[in-house]
Amino acid sequence: MIKFEEEIAKFKPSPEIDEAEDLIMADDMTDMTDFMVQILKEMKEKG
Repeated sequence: MIKFEEEIAKFKPSPEIDEAEDLIMADDMTDMTDFMVQILKEMKEKG
């Protein structure tokens, strides 16, 4: 039988995952929301 509390206590995250997460979070990616906000802003400025 699996003892979940013991298994959770042994868990150590992979350093590669932490490194990848840091790189992804540091990247300033433009998504569809950013595009829509920019388009709406330009439309308001034009009148």
